[in-house]
Amino acid sequence: MGKLIVIEGLDGSGKSTQLELLPKRLKVHGIECKTVSFPDYDSNSSALVKMYLNGDFGTHPSDVNPYAASAFYTVDRFASYKTAWGKFYNGGGTVISGRYTTSNAVHQASKLDSKDWVPFLDWLYDFEYNKIGIPRPDKVIFLDMPVEVSQKLLDKRYSAGGKKDIHESDTAYLSKCRAAAEFTAEYSGWETVSCAENGEARTVKDISDDILKSVLKLYKETSYEKSREK
Repeated sequence: MGKLIVIEGLDGSGKSTQLELLPKRLKVHGIECKTVSFPDYDSNSSALVKMYLNGDFGTHPSDVNPYAASAFYTVDRFASYKTAWGKFYNGGGTVISGRYTTSNAVHQASKLDSKDWVPFLDWLYDFEYNKIGIPRPDKVIFLDMPVEVSQKLLDKRYSAGGKKDIHESDTAYLSKCRAAAEFTAEYSGWETVSCAENGEARTVKDISDDILKSVLKLYKETSYEKSREK
């Protein structure tokens, strides 16, 4: 088996930028990677996700219960794993994913009362990793960006055209997501990288440095464990 590293974060946290940078920086250290991103909008497997985010099932995220919504995304990930990156991963390759099961954990848990978060997370991880059979991540890096800062970045992103989806445009929902994310990160053992300081976004380079340090630590730990096995 290879390694699966996930870059997670709420909308506007800079996931796409960091997903592009990390493989380039790892290559300098002799680590070749394959990148994937979810939802896979170029695949037919994301059809239900597109309908959901477009508001076809309701204009508010809570119009679709977290278990049904999770299944939409799970099917998309399964299809991608089987057709696009599973062979590379199973052959020992490193896969870096922008979003993953972790996004269901954050966005869908936020629809529930906090007392129901643990049962939902346990169900989700069992559903995707055990029953569906997609790989469990070796490391999840959560990019923690305050909602008020991310909204500024999203406004800038869409100023030239396009519109926010039902998640991006609902700030109350995103605030609930951040609370769920903070809980989920601790419960699931994710590594959190702060993306803002004094109400302003940190530089892309500073955030990238933190991510690289975290990922390289994973490789060092793996090498150490292998040496002990010998």
